[in-house]
Amino acid sequence: MNRLLRIGFDTLLTSVTPILGWFLLGILLDKNLINTFSLIYPIQFVISTIHSIFGIGANISTVRDNNKNSIFSGIVVGSIIGAIILGIIILNIDNYITFMNMDTKIYKTFAIYAIIQMFLQLLLNLSLCKLYYENNNKKANKYSMCFNIINFLSLIIMSVITKNQIIITCISIFSTSIFVILMMFKTVKKTKIQINILNCIKYDSVYLFGELSLLIVFLFGFKNAFNFGEKYILATSFSTLITDTQWDILGAVKTVSQIDIAKRNFSYKTHIKNSRKLVYMLISSTLIMGIILQPIYKFDILITSIIVSIELISMYIYPIYITKLTYIQLEYSAIKATVNKQIANLFRILCSFIPSPFCTSIGLAISAISQLLFTEYIIKKNRLNLDIPHKSG
Repeated sequence: MNRLLRIGFDTLLTSVTPILGWFLLGILLDKNLINTFSLIYPIQFVISTIHSIFGIGANISTVRDNNKNSIFSGIVVGSIIGAIILGIIILNIDNYITFMNMDTKIYKTFAIYAIIQMFLQLLLNLSLCKLYYENNNKKANKYSMCFNIINFLSLIIMSVITKNQIIITCISIFSTSIFVILMMFKTVKKTKIQINILNCIKYDSVYLFGELSLLIVFLFGFKNAFNFGEKYILATSFSTLITDTQWDILGAVKTVSQIDIAKRNFSYKTHIKNSRKLVYMLISSTLIMGIILQPIYKFDILITSIIVSIELISMYIYPIYITKLTYIQLEYSAIKATVNKQIANLFRILCSFIPSPFCTSIGLAISAISQLLFTEYIIKKNRLNLDIPHKSG
């Protein structure tokens, strides 16, 4: 439970700080800025895809392939790829905002800011991933806290001092960049560039292809939902804001199970017991946030309740199927695990094109149920033992 909370704490800071920032920017500068979070939300899955290969995959490779150069190589190559992709998006930012059915004049400056911060977040996450696999969670907590405090304070303080969006964003980016550069020099040890990218993809293929699918899901799903008008944009944005942090923190369940299974020391019952405690905390926090913030943003309660209810139910069952899927991925069949995940993601992609403002929520529900049923079927059919006792000597 300790590791779940520590890794979850890093994710909490990383996720809640920008969310709180968008809330306050909506109050200090322009109420429409709260929607920027949903505008650039699909792009986070580009970052997650890169992190999957060059962060998670590279770190597992150091254990499974005994490649001591994999971590440094992953950080270097992942950073370059991230810079190229996000740079292309920034150069075409007007087209992107228009594609998402939103106003370029209102959102352009902070959309560019958010994308640059995503790149800095990628650098941070690649470094933190290294620390997790070295069991250096305290240092990871410290770096994560510093990054998010600097990011948040520079943004909000400048918003109080001036209303010039360009000055605000430039100061915040400069401050955060200096910290990330110094942090990486202290954390990352320079080695040779040597990495087996195919193995890095294989070790986290389930989640890699999942992130690519989610990019499509939210890119077209949000575009679809936003086409129904302002109240659906606000309801979707608000629902995403009060559940996204919880989903990010819940990712600690996957991280801990991956580490323990990779190191051959895993107990399914203990892992699920701890995961459920975390889930209860996250569901409670979502409800509290929604109740507290409702009077401020005055969103449509019925629309928002439908979206949030599906999110919370899916959160509850997530640890059950994701833990089993991780086991199947690393210990039984990476191909079967990946195919299962991709079938579920295909359902979500197809649902994103349903002419309904709830298209992404419908896709989430169908995806969660299908994964729950499939993983249970694989485990029972092959009589897989989910416990891996540590072998000494």
